[in-house]
Amino acid sequence: MDLRVAAYAVVTDDDGRILLAHWNEGRRAAWTLPGGGLEDGEDPEHAVRREVREETGYRVVVEQLLGIHSRVIPPGRRITESDEPLHALRIVYRARITGGRLRNEQDGSTDMADWFPLTGVRSLQRVKLIDIALSMAGLA
Repeated sequence: MDLRVAAYAVVTDDDGRILLAHWNEGRRAAWTLPGGGLEDGEDPEHAVRREVREETGYRVVVEQLLGIHSRVIPPGRRITESDEPLHALRIVYRARITGGRLRNEQDGSTDMADWFPLTGVRSLQRVKLIDIALSMAGLA
């Protein structure tokens, strides 16, 4: 079984909006939390700060560990072809913007970043991780 450990951020603002990134690598494009896989030996908090910066242009500080979500993806449901299942461990943090400005990632797994009202998230084409993270954050 393959293992992928990733870190994601729930970033909200005073206007009741959440920062999301548009993921374009799956079977269908969808909105997701900014974040992604850890590099070898990388600290998860460093990884989430790096990923948010890469995908959205913002610098963040990690405020709280919200939880860890574990999911096993069967071989036939994986994005890349494999005979092995994938165990995805997703570390979810609450983070706050400290600088930077909104911009889209170039040549990455996401192609857009934007703010959405929390009340409108359910109408978006989104990955399940958003709902899981909003529940962890008490925002669902």
